Amino acid sequence: MLDLTGKNALVTGIANNKSIAWGIAQQLHKAGANLGITYLPDERGRMEGKVKDLVDPLNPSLFLPCNVQDEAQVEQVFSTIQEKWGKLDILIHCLAFANRDDLTGDFSNTSKAGFQLALDVSAYSLITLARGAKPLMTGGGSIVTLTYLGGARVVPNYNVMGIAKAALEMNVRYLASELGPNNIRVNGISAGPIRTLASSAVGGILDMIHHVEEVAPLRRTVTQTEVGNTAAFLCSDLSTGMTGQILYVDSGYCIMGM
Repeated sequence: MLDLTGKNALVTGIANNKSIAWGIAQQLHKAGANLGITYLPDERGRMEGKVKDLVDPLNPSLFLPCNVQDEAQVEQVFSTIQEKWGKLDILIHCLAFANRDDLTGDFSNTSKAGFQLALDVSAYSLITLARGAKPLMTGGGSIVTLTYLGGARVVPNYNVMGIAKAALEMNVRYLASELGPNNIRVNGISAGPIRTLASSAVGGILDMIHHVEEVAPLRRTVTQTEVGNTAAFLCSDLSTGMTGQILYVDSGYCIMGM
């Protein structure tokens, strides 16, 4: 039975009720995990209020600002976890960003600044968060991130984000190798296209979703809940022999010849 009772889980990347991170947080809560939620702070505090109202029914015991490009803020998150919880069992990394201009047109026109930004937020942030989580996962732990097929194959308009996801997937493998002796597992979920705030920046996202609905073996795309269920499995004792893996949750689309 999938049971996360007594587990402390930090979930990053919730922006609204369409976020895959929101689906994951709901399933972790349902399985009994004690949740900590981070949000991306903005000058007017709008994101804080929006995310707080959304996650309140999950009764998170920690609600913290976290801009992964601000190392001091990241350090404060883990310092607070150390102070309030004493340990961390689960880390959910659902962070990705690229300039909209770098997600359309010719890939060769990707700006250097845009390339660096996409890699920093979408890939390097997993390293940053794993480094902070490592000393807190004293009894072992599970780190789960989100990737997409565009990190392994060319997907129209995915452009620089495909490079970022490819880097993210190699991060999963190298971190799994490093952290394995500490009984910390690191895995990624490659989810099918879902309409989220992040995916809305990808040109033709609706066409991608309709294509999956026509081609995937299940003749549909997936839901946040289905991705959340897989994340809960990867965070549970049901998956203790798995690390360094990319699990495709995409209605079987990845097996098709397109």
